[in-house]
Amino acid sequence: MKHKLTATKVKQSLPRHRAYKLADGNGLYLLVKTNGTKCWRYNYRFDQKEKTLALGVYPTVSLAAVREQHQEAQRQLSQGLDPSFEKRSQKLTNVMATGDSFEVIAREWFEVRIAHQSVSHAKRTLGLLEKHLFPVIGKYPISRISAPELLYAIRRIESKGTLDMAHRSKSVAGQVFRFAIASGRAERDPSRDLEGALKQKTVKHHAAILDPHRLGQVLRDIECYEGDPSVAMALRISPYLFQRPGEVRSMRWDEVNRTKNLWEIPAEKMKKRRPHIVPLAKQVLTLLDIQQRLSGNREFVFPSPSKPRQPISDNAVRMAIRRLGYGNDELTPHGFRAIARTLLDEVLGYRVDLIEHQLAHAVADATGRAYNRTTHLKARAEMMAQWANYLDDLREGNS
Repeated sequence: MKHKLTATKVKQSLPRHRAYKLADGNGLYLLVKTNGTKCWRYNYRFDQKEKTLALGVYPTVSLAAVREQHQEAQRQLSQGLDPSFEKRSQKLTNVMATGDSFEVIAREWFEVRIAHQSVSHAKRTLGLLEKHLFPVIGKYPISRISAPELLYAIRRIESKGTLDMAHRSKSVAGQVFRFAIASGRAERDPSRDLEGALKQKTVKHHAAILDPHRLGQVLRDIECYEGDPSVAMALRISPYLFQRPGEVRSMRWDEVNRTKNLWEIPAEKMKKRRPHIVPLAKQVLTLLDIQQRLSGNREFVFPSPSKPRQPISDNAVRMAIRRLGYGNDELTPHGFRAIARTLLDEVLGYRVDLIEHQLAHAVADATGRAYNRTTHLKARAEMMAQWANYLDDLREGNS
C-alpha cells in the first residue's frame, strides 16, 4: 500500500481554527485538534458498524509505530476480530491479580457449584469456560463486562456453527454473573440482556426451552393460565413430572400411592409396556391435594370439562401452551422431558442413567439386562425433589 503521509508532514502539521484529518490510507489518519494535539485514529467497519480505534498520540507514537499498529488491527479484522475489543482486552491482562476478573470468579463458582457434581458435567463445563469464554472475557473485571462484550464472546462461538455451545455458554456465563452478584462483586447479569440475540437452535422433534432464565418466565406464565382448572393443573404439574403427555393426562387416582409418595404407572399405559414409578416431590403432592378437592371422586386426576368420566384431551395442554403465547416451535408438552433431561444433566449434574431411568427410557445394567422399575428409587426420589426445588427457584427468579 502506498502511504500518503511522511514523517516531515506529520511533524509540520499545525493547528487550525477547526480540527482536521490527514489521511495515510486504508482508514488510518492523523487528527489534528485545535489545541495542537495530534491523535492517531483508524476508522473501520466491524459487524456492519462504523468504528474508530484510537492508536495513540504523536509524537509519543511515531508514524512508523502507528503503521505497525494499523497493520496488526487489519490482521485482526481479517481473522474476524474487533480491534477495539482486542485492544481493551490486552490492557486488562493485569486484572487477573485483583481477584475480580471473570476468570477468577468463574473458577471460584466452578469449585463451589460444579466441581462436586458428575465428572462428565464438571469436565464439560470447565472445558467450555477455558475454550470459549476465558480467552475473550476472562481477564475483564466482571463488574465491567457489558452485554455487547458478552455477546461478542458468544458470537465467536456461534460463527463456528456450534449453536448449542453458544447457547450453553450464555447459560454458564449467566450463572457466573449471578454468583458474582450474590458475593457482592457485580451488580447485574448482562446475559439476561441477550434474549433473542443469538441464532435459534435447529428445532428438534420436540421443541423445548432450555435457557434457565426463559424457563423461569415459562413457569411464571403457567402460574397465570386462566383456562379450565383440570387443564391448568395438568400444565402446572407437567414440568415437575416430565413424563409423556399421554401418561400425565390419563393419570388416575388409584395410581397415586400417598403412603410411599409415588405415582405407579401400569405397564399398559407405558410406551415400552413396562411399569414405571415416578417419585412425587412435596410440590407435586400439594398440587394433587388441590386437584383432588377440585375433581372430587372422579376416576381420572385431570377429568375432561365436557366428559368428566374421561381425562382431558390429547391437545388440551398443548393448546394451553399456545394460549400462553408459545409457538409449537418453541415449546410442547413433550418438551418438558427434553428440558428435564438437559438441565438435570448440565445444570444440576445428575447421573445420566438416573435421568434416563426416570424418563422411562431403557437403561441396562453392567450385565446388559434392563433395570427394573424400583432400581435406584431412593436416588431418583432425591433427584425429583431437587428438580422440583430448582423449578421453584427459576419461577421465583432465583436462577
